[in-house]
Amino acid sequence: MKVHWLDSDRAPAGVEDLRQVGVLHEVLPATPDDYQPQLDVLKRERGYVEQDIVELRPDTVGLESICAKFADEHLHTDDEVRYVLEGEGVFDIRSTDDAWIRVTVERGDLLVVPANLHHRFFLTERKHIRCVRLFKDSSGWVPHYRQPSDRAKERANQRV
Repeated sequence: MKVHWLDSDRAPAGVEDLRQVGVLHEVLPATPDDYQPQLDVLKRERGYVEQDIVELRPDTVGLESICAKFADEHLHTDDEVRYVLEGEGVFDIRSTDDAWIRVTVERGDLLVVPANLHHRFFLTERKHIRCVRLFKDSSGWVPHYRQPSDRAKERANQRV
């Protein structure tokens, strides 16, 4: 995993910055016999009941439209859990002061973006990721897009 602030004037970002907004990151083994027991523990501890594997590749039909759904800032009412089996992806995650933390996940990375945290997702230039997804309820994983006016209201409330 690589972590940095998109605002270059800041000190380097790290795992502690992710923890402050509730994001969990772990590195798990690469083989199913080794990683599945750890995912099973996470499922029991956090109440995830569904698991699947999703793969996006350059030849995936409708890849651009699939990726476009997650490129705009949004949140989910369920955690977004990804364990990367192959490839890589980029999560931009909102910090407590509304700045972007960029997280590039790679093989072996487990990332849990908590429910109701604004973020966005992109593929890297390789345009390939294969990952395990965990859900409490797949209907809670619908993206709810953040409107520009939402940010202005939040900043105004922070100044008061």
